[in-house]
Amino acid sequence: MEPLVPPFSPRVQGRGTAAVDARAVFTAIVYVLTSGCAWRLLSGSFGVDYRTAHRRFGQWTRAGLWRRVHVAVLDELGARGEIDWSRVILDAASVRARNGGSERAKSGGPRRTRLQAAPAV
Repeated sequence: MEPLVPPFSPRVQGRGTAAVDARAVFTAIVYVLTSGCAWRLLSGSFGVDYRTAHRRFGQWTRAGLWRRVHVAVLDELGARGEIDWSRVILDAASVRARNGGSERAKSGGPRRTRLQAAPAV
């Protein structure tokens, strides 16, 4: 099985970079994404500069890493029988709104800026 994380590719500008462990970068990125920590406030204890973590996050996002990791985790859990599909939740962060969604304002007009209550059923 090939690794999910793309191999390190050094930057072309600047004075060059020292290789940074992909696992350390991955851990730092996951910490920022799950904790809500600002990139600039990333602790040095990860052994990764925040600029490196942010740059790799962009590179890995463009390379489709996060979707592949998500699928791999679901495949592994599914193979173990550890997913209870009767308790699945789908939220807006999981589904892309095509063409701005159905509530998009007409072209040139302002978008809705406040939440509206759901209609009574």
